Amino acid sequence: MSKCLASDAFNNFDINNSSIANNEIHQGGPPRDGIPSIDEPVFISANHARHLKAQDRVLGLQRNGISKAYPISIMNWHEIVNDEIGGEAVVVSFCPLCGTGVAFAAHAAGKQLSFGVSGLLYNSDVLLYDRETESLWSQLLTRAVSGPMKDTPLKLISLEHTSWANWQKRHPHTLVLSTDTGYSRDYNRDPYAGYEDSKGIYFPVSHRDPRYHPKERVLGVEIDGQFKAYPFAELSRTDGVIQDQFNGKELVIHYDRASHSARANDATGKPLVGISAFWFAWIAFHPETSVFKAP
Repeated sequence: MSKCLASDAFNNFDINNSSIANNEIHQGGPPRDGIPSIDEPVFISANHARHLKAQDRVLGLQRNGISKAYPISIMNWHEIVNDEIGGEAVVVSFCPLCGTGVAFAAHAAGKQLSFGVSGLLYNSDVLLYDRETESLWSQLLTRAVSGPMKDTPLKLISLEHTSWANWQKRHPHTLVLSTDTGYSRDYNRDPYAGYEDSKGIYFPVSHRDPRYHPKERVLGVEIDGQFKAYPFAELSRTDGVIQDQFNGKELVIHYDRASHSARANDATGKPLVGISAFWFAWIAFHPETSVFKAP
């Protein structure tokens, strides 16, 4: 395939040096930046977040002594927020198709990067791109897959996917991403209504596994290159605090049934990076994953 043809077929990104198969990269529908990232986020206090109800879903980030909540109702429409927290540049991303919220440090290979939505997918998961080099980055592979930054990793930051009530209770001084985004969107409407309950997957994935409903939510963790999934269907059969050992490390998984959320700590109580994802997405990227089973 010529460079010109590859560029035209993939929203004008050059994927000739891609580390993933070109035929596994799919156009999601909207063009490059057709889903606009939020580059100048506005935050309000929890007391002023009257647009949020207790059960509403948020991505919660605590870092550098600051807590922030990013409502899923906003992330559904934008997928990426280029932000800073305590003076540190970060990018918060959400893929509605995979149910995955992932945060990264916005520095890589000595460059500060700003990210946008490419309009392309790999394993049904969003491919971000950086505006500085136009490299494509896989959210769940957590590295660049094409362009000048190919194979450069992104530093993961611990992020929780939970309910607004749960996050606000534990972080009463949290800031909240405002609906004042600079874009005209109906943030009261869920453009993916019904998707989470269905078995349907809109785009091809490289591996499937029928052990759980495709949209079963799991908490996925990585320890030194090994992966493990904690399905909520299994966690719900425990008392909510699971002491586990994986790849030589002690883990404590906290599951909260009321908020339908889970998070991971190490043996000292320090938060670990855990990715809340639909089962089909986690297994597509990590077919070799270990899976927690309730006793």
